[in-house]
Amino acid sequence: MATTISPLKVGDQAPSFSAPDQKGNTRTLEEFKGSKLVLYFYPKDNTPGCTAQACNLNENLATLTKAGYKVLGVSKDPAKSHLKFIDKFGLQFDLLCDEELHVHNAYGVWGLKKFMGREYDGTHRTTFVIDENGVLEQVIAKPKTKAHAEEILQPEG
Repeated sequence: MATTISPLKVGDQAPSFSAPDQKGNTRTLEEFKGSKLVLYFYPKDNTPGCTAQACNLNENLATLTKAGYKVLGVSKDPAKSHLKFIDKFGLQFDLLCDEELHVHNAYGVWGLKKFMGREYDGTHRTTFVIDENGVLEQVIAKPKTKAHAEEILQPEG
């Protein structure tokens, strides 16, 4: 299992959140009570890994929905970027705009990263599967971008 910087683990209560989606609608954890929620954090719209991940979830959305899951992506990109990303790839789920990093920080996914010898602060790609009662069912650190839906539907262990 990949390690995560998030202190959250399976069995923990999911942190409450409130953030605007790409249309400016405020979205909260509470609105998903009674449904399973796939809350996935990704670094940036329109980048290769993030596009592969979003498209994999989108291509498997019917299967995820049938299994009782709703999907919500989160990045620090603004609404304008999210709208272009959704339109370009035909995404059928909403993306939260977390420009102030409140949701990132609540879930512990913002922090120091290293890439090609350079250190910087950024989003650690992490997915939280939250059950109908707001409890973390899965924490997937460093998900497989091209097979992410499968990881959610067929957890290891």
